[in-house]
Order: sequence, then C-alpha cells, then structure tokens
Amino acid sequence: MDYVTPKDKALEWGISQRRVEILCMKGRIYGVYRFGRVWAIPKNAEKPLDGRTRLAKDKRKEDN
Repeated sequence: MDYVTPKDKALEWGISQRRVEILCMKGRIYGVYRFGRVWAIPKNAEKPLDGRTRLAKDKRKEDN
C-alpha cells in the first residue's frame, strides 16, 4: 500500500496540513499510522465528513 504525507492530503482535500494532522490524531482517517514525527496516510484514504454539516448530522442520526 502506498502512503502520503499530511501535506499531500491537505492539497488534495483543500484543507490545511494542521487540520489533516488533527484528523489523524483523532483517528478519523482509516489506516493512518505515525512514522516518527510524521503521519503516514494511505494514498486511497477518503476525506472524513465535516461534523458541522447537515449531511454529517443526518448520518449520525442514522447510525444511532
């Protein structure tokens, strides 16, 4: 499996590198692991839903 850095995913997803690192730290991105001081993110990882949007709130209601 190929891995990329948070900087690469930040550019792909249109969010900041720090936000990607926070998502990694909280376990919101499947398959990440810490390699020293850098996060390794699977190349095919999908961007998690923003919890503030209606879509995310509706999904949470469905899960409960």
